[in-house]
Amino acid sequence: MTTVPRDELARRIAGEITLSDDPGATLRKWRTDFDVSQTALAEQLDVSSSVISDYESGRRESPGIGVVRRMVQALLDIDESRGGGRIRQYARVVSAGFESDIVNDLREYPTQVALDRFYDAVGARELTEGDQRHVTGHTVIDSIEAITRLSSEEFYRLYGQSTSRALMFTNVTRGESPLVAMRVVNPTPNAVVLHGLDREELWDHAPKMARLDGFSLAVTNDPIDDVLQALREFP
Repeated sequence: MTTVPRDELARRIAGEITLSDDPGATLRKWRTDFDVSQTALAEQLDVSSSVISDYESGRRESPGIGVVRRMVQALLDIDESRGGGRIRQYARVVSAGFESDIVNDLREYPTQVALDRFYDAVGARELTEGDQRHVTGHTVIDSIEAITRLSSEEFYRLYGQSTSRALMFTNVTRGESPLVAMRVVNPTPNAVVLHGLDREELWDHAPKMARLDGFSLAVTNDPIDDVLQALREFP
């Protein structure tokens, strides 16, 4: 695996932990994101599990940059030993120029995938049928972070290498803001999935706006961790 994405990712993670107001909580977030147990991380570092637990809970003084770097390298080493899936996932986000709290996942598929298969994977219910019935990639976006922090040019880069994709927005309450944003970004994606709400909670005008722009609109209320795990194994 090339060292450039890994090194850049390591710097970003270490910087986020070190500068955090709660380094222990941020360390725990990255450890769980990499699906590494406290025991596995402790074994990689040759320390007891209680050391990791104490750092994450705040019972032990916040680790210095040297300790943080060792922990981050251990997480990356474990991921590489498993095939490097998480490193590749985050490298895609980093290479696209986004922070991981804005874009949770960004993927290109080797071939077209039926949209129904994508919906099945993420537990989505289609509300409006679009003009296209396939996708060649997906992007999972925190709607609040994206709308408040991204320029229109940066918003367009959420498409990755192709607009023939599904955009999934998390942190959605009614879906109004993401769908209004879709109106000013051209061309539109093949599908938009709103995560975290049911059909009854959806903005009344959402299906009509999807029909006007020709994209499929769906909602899912599956736990976000389950959704992201399913997408890591998809297609």
